[in-house]
Amino acid sequence: MNASYASDGALSDRVNTFGQHLLRRFGERVHKVAVNAGFTCPNRDGIKGRGGCTFCNNVSFSPNARRPPPVDQQIAAGRKVIAKRTGARRLLAYFQAYTNTYADVEALRLAYDSALACPGVIGLSIGTRPDCVSAPVLDLLAGYRDRGLEVWLELGLQSANDLTLARVNRGHGFQEYCSAVREAHQRGLPVCTHLIVGLPGEGGDAARDSLDRVLSLGTEGLKVHPLHVVRHTRLAQEWRRGAYRPLAMEEYVSIASDLVERTPSTVLYHRLTGTAPKDILLAPMWCARKWAVLNAIWAELRRRGTSQGQLARPPATDHPREEPAQSLVLRPYFCTR
Repeated sequence: MNASYASDGALSDRVNTFGQHLLRRFGERVHKVAVNAGFTCPNRDGIKGRGGCTFCNNVSFSPNARRPPPVDQQIAAGRKVIAKRTGARRLLAYFQAYTNTYADVEALRLAYDSALACPGVIGLSIGTRPDCVSAPVLDLLAGYRDRGLEVWLELGLQSANDLTLARVNRGHGFQEYCSAVREAHQRGLPVCTHLIVGLPGEGGDAARDSLDRVLSLGTEGLKVHPLHVVRHTRLAQEWRRGAYRPLAMEEYVSIASDLVERTPSTVLYHRLTGTAPKDILLAPMWCARKWAVLNAIWAELRRRGTSQGQLARPPATDHPREEPAQSLVLRPYFCTR
């Protein structure tokens, strides 16, 4: 299948993509530029743990993971690449590596302001953990949004199952995510929730369950990708001794298509797959082929004759209640008010 079939424009025939949303809003293409501001993580510096999540090697999603240059230089370099690739002139500064709200508020302000001062930058996308979004940080982000800037809070939940989160040494539970979403929404901040498909002990049922819980609480965006096994992680050790089996591409495509069908059409998909550099990727190797995966998801949705929202549940009228496990053996309680 030709890669052009799954271009953002074609995929948006069946999925409400973030790229097309920005195109509609601004009348031209807007690209994210990944930024590493040199922050760390409470699951690495000893506050909550050491070594981070079992799957985490930040090089897998941050090309500037070692000794990052200043924020403005990273954006300038990214702008040059994007100009050659698509000619896009407007940018979102995506603070991606580690936990980008885990610092003094004034230090955060300096980093964010540095990005916003760069030519063409129209807003911020802040990647962080649900347990690292204090009220002062949310107030800061809400202030940028009040100025008319495009601002997104990207919360790395990964799974709504507390037992899974403990198994991968995440350092927080679903309750912290619920609190972060409520606080963000009280300030008018849109949330993009990150979910990983294929975490240890999880398959399609768990992925669908996590999505349902996230949707019942309310989210404006979603990022979904398969679990990568990358070098220098504890997950890599599990994989080598046969304790973890990655998903096959066909499995992931089927699950991702299920999630799209269950997602209301108003929710924006910021991502439907993810890649890792070939020099650190151990498994599954198909994760290095972004367009092949997107092509396959598009083709599967077409085969089913379906699209985003086809199987979405009616919107919840209240926050989810605490209730006993039903569909999954490893299902934790819902968050409470």
